[in-house]
Amino acid sequence: MDALKLIAQDSIKADVPKFEVGDTVKVHVRITEGNKTRIQVYEGTVIAKKHGGISETFTVRRVAHGCGVERVFPLHAPSVEKVEVVRMGKVRRAKLYYLRDRVGKAAKVKSKFN
Repeated sequence: MDALKLIAQDSIKADVPKFEVGDTVKVHVRITEGNKTRIQVYEGTVIAKKHGGISETFTVRRVAHGCGVERVFPLHAPSVEKVEVVRMGKVRRAKLYYLRDRVGKAAKVKSKFN
């Protein structure tokens, strides 16, 4: 078991910013198309954080062209280039799955510094 922890410690990123559920973030993801790679920015609200350590993931939700889109990102994956916090949200839940049923202004999260 200690050998697995040692391998996991090498793969954990040190420069991950502190963000919580409810924050609006920009995730810079490395996309490979054929033999070319590019960086794609995915901006949305963090609705869930799961697990911990090397297997930590977070779910980002945004509305694109009137349709809700959610993506789950592994925090320490090499494909996730960086995560920027755009604004901090004020929420009282650990998971914001209720935002899936909301439309328009009801789906907004209050800003922490208001």
